[in-house]
Amino acid sequence: MNVIASKKMSLFEPAIFSSLKNYAKQQEEMFGVNLIDLSLGSPDIPPHDMLLKSMSDLSGKPSSYGYTLTGSNEFYTAVARYYLRVNKVALDPETEIVQTIGSQEGLVHLPLAFCNPGDYVLTTNPGYVAYAAGITLAGATPYYIPLDESKGYLPNLMAIPDEIAHKAKLLILNMPGNPVPMSPSIEYFTEVVAFAKKYNIIVLHDAAYSEFYFTGDAPISFLAVPEAKEVGLEINSLSKSFSLAGARVAYIAGNAEMVSIIKQLKSNLDFGIFNPIQSTAALALDHAEEITAPLRRTFAKRHSTLMTGLQELRWDVAPSSGGMFVWAKYPYQLDSVSFAYKTIEQTGVLMVPGTTFGTEGEGFVRLALVQDNERLKEAVHRLSSLSL
Repeated sequence: MNVIASKKMSLFEPAIFSSLKNYAKQQEEMFGVNLIDLSLGSPDIPPHDMLLKSMSDLSGKPSSYGYTLTGSNEFYTAVARYYLRVNKVALDPETEIVQTIGSQEGLVHLPLAFCNPGDYVLTTNPGYVAYAAGITLAGATPYYIPLDESKGYLPNLMAIPDEIAHKAKLLILNMPGNPVPMSPSIEYFTEVVAFAKKYNIIVLHDAAYSEFYFTGDAPISFLAVPEAKEVGLEINSLSKSFSLAGARVAYIAGNAEMVSIIKQLKSNLDFGIFNPIQSTAALALDHAEEITAPLRRTFAKRHSTLMTGLQELRWDVAPSSGGMFVWAKYPYQLDSVSFAYKTIEQTGVLMVPGTTFGTEGEGFVRLALVQDNERLKEAVHRLSSLSL
């Protein structure tokens, strides 16, 4: 049989993560390289014991195995309590929250709910790869806002041409970001709200790393800014903050009319999330402070170890007070993809080339804080021996 992919598939390249891991595995098998994987942002710390017990107990109940169809009242009310307690934002659990099967699913499908072919979607370069996938599936046109180091890596909305802004339907932001872990301010988000109102643009703020902050107060929720709910939404996930990456549970909160449209789309796409996962996620949100505080301390130490070590090697590390990654410019005259493969060959350290996240990532790599302190020190030691 002659199997031919759709024309749209030509717009999707194989994920670099798989290619890197396959190459690293070959190096390990051929040369006995001991790998240190800093590529994928998958938490290496297990979930809290109370969450493991909850999943175990609830999964043993025969009644747990039916379709859930949508988010449970237990989960939605837990999200509302969490937002009120942590972000000082009141949410209606019935109309202002919709569950997604992990944030990736929500990010990829959301443009389908709001964008027509030819509409512009504004997002950042570099930026998380799922944004581009969602824009492509919707047939929309991306407009990439370069992240300028001199402006603290915050997207400069004033640099967007007026004719593009008038054609834009959606603005996607991510703070603390992936791959660039910049942090927002209330002044910046206030500017975002004014921009969205001026051009009638829906804002989606990806807050997946909201619990990963190392100094001072937690990052500001976009929804905490006056009038933000009039123009947008915030998506958050339990994958990173609660070490529940494999459980695939997240949610979008904000404007009730927008949430209703997303619910309509999802009613045609899936049948909800396994009920024990929803109940365990609700438990996690109700005990967020107890669960996330030790994780924060651990990741703060890791961040300090890796950032300091790379700076001693004369790498230019983006300043950061949160997130799960280090974004760094390496001191070698080599493109980022070649550099990532050479680094595997010479050191066994896996990191993601900056161009995975956009053209503005050339000369940079992203390193995930997913190994313990000693392994991170070992990674820095190995990188010191690079000969390029």
